[in-house]
Amino acid sequence: QMQLVESGGGLVQAGGSLRLSCAASQRITGYTMAWFRQAPGKGREFVARARWHDGGLYYGDSVKGRFAMSRDTAKNTVTLQMNNLKYEDTAVYYCAAKFGGEGAFVMAQSETYKNWGQGTQVTVSS
Repeated sequence: QMQLVESGGGLVQAGGSLRLSCAASQRITGYTMAWFRQAPGKGREFVARARWHDGGLYYGDSVKGRFAMSRDTAKNTVTLQMNNLKYEDTAVYYCAAKFGGEGAFVMAQSETYKNWGQGTQVTVSS
């Protein structure tokens, strides 16, 4: 089973930036790679994903225009560049992976993904 390890979380002021990384234990080719987040008392929210076959990128509405995901299939890593951070971006951020892909709605659901990292905390101070 693929192991995922996130890094790069921390404390930042509103308006600042952070870059998260996720390292996979095996080749990510053929996998949909995604980022989710979970704020206290809330469910996991879709943030971004890279389509399995061509790396096409999709974002949740709350982060469009501020966050940018990238993947490096040579290094088996994905990153999430987060700019213009807001207080409401405070959450634990998780990297997730699923072999192959399905429709957009299904791929935005956390239950679709079988492989998860341990999460990294992002705290944005107002």
